[in-house]
Amino acid sequence: MQVTPLTPERLVDEVVGLVDARSGRVRVGVDGPRPTRPVELARRAAEALAALGRAAVVVDAGDFLRPASVRLEYGREDPDELLDGWLDVAGLRREVLEPAARDGSGRVLPRLWDAGADRAYRDRYVQLPDDGVVLLAGGLLLGRGLPLDAAVHLRMGEAALRRGLPPELLWTVPAHGRYARENDPEGTADLVVLADHPDRPAVRR
Repeated sequence: MQVTPLTPERLVDEVVGLVDARSGRVRVGVDGPRPTRPVELARRAAEALAALGRAAVVVDAGDFLRPASVRLEYGREDPDELLDGWLDVAGLRREVLEPAARDGSGRVLPRLWDAGADRAYRDRYVQLPDDGVVLLAGGLLLGRGLPLDAAVHLRMGEAALRRGLPPELLWTVPAHGRYARENDPEGTADLVVLADHPDRPAVRR
């Protein structure tokens, strides 16, 4: 095992490299808890891909949560339900990942559900070209059977996670611990990034 320190810019290059290694449409998961800033990394990678002539759509997993009546059935701070029941896996497959497959329609919906307002967004569908890229970003994504062509896991230890989360989200820490044990994101990902210090990442090969 080799650990290679990177700058945030070089980390973007690593994500872009996962796409460059594949032809046709590519579906990339950028997985990590909130303090690792997975959505920010996905957006920077999308910008870099666009500069190379590769259209990319960033999908924030937070815009594909299930309605409040379903995900909060057992309370607002249930870490097991956060892991097992918050993400609308079926919606992601139907509206994003299956259409973005090589043989899919390419018709992708960037956002489905506004969790704050608890109602559907009214976004238009986006048509991905034949070499387009979807970057699905958020936490607790891997090991769920989502059809991804490549995956990045931003690993953050429990102590760093507790330091990085706001107090009102500390209840989520057990969900991340169970996720690491049961879903094996490090074994699933194509690229594992040590992100206890997000501004000083390192890749583990």
